[in-house]
Amino acid sequence: MARPRRVDMGLVAQAHALAMEAQTLDDLRCAQAVLLPALLDATLEQTAAVLGIGRATVARYQSRLRTQVAQPTRPAPDWGGRRRAAMSIEEERSFLQPWSELSAQGGMLVVSPLRAALAHRLGRPVVASVVYRMLARHGWRKVAPDTRHPKSDPLAQEEWKKNSPKRWQPC
Repeated sequence: MARPRRVDMGLVAQAHALAMEAQTLDDLRCAQAVLLPALLDATLEQTAAVLGIGRATVARYQSRLRTQVAQPTRPAPDWGGRRRAAMSIEEERSFLQPWSELSAQGGMLVVSPLRAALAHRLGRPVVASVVYRMLARHGWRKVAPDTRHPKSDPLAQEEWKKNSPKRWQPC
């Protein structure tokens, strides 16, 4: 069962005014897409056949006229940003200051005490990813260990590779 049609008479009046002063064919079709169903009780398919367009295009024209005419009752939401931030950037910077001084002296930063301190400050448990994202936000990065041991001897390693005893037996 189809939904009952609702006709907004204010929108019909605006469409009538647009049809009278239309400069382009697109504007005229947009107005007619609203007027034909409202005044003649035509379906979307009938309106599309009269205008020579597709059924979906009739709905698009109606929607476009609705958005052009409708006055926004409230401003559009301001998307983006940190809507669920526990602390501001300045508060985070002041929170990380003692840890920054510790790491500047050559100390290693361990995330678990930092996480515990953050949880204590916020008064609720904090997952580790929150701490990692906060550190990344402030330009901290993970310093990976070297790929070789500092006391390794490449010459001794090569010598061992060449002269190591064979452990396998030929069949």
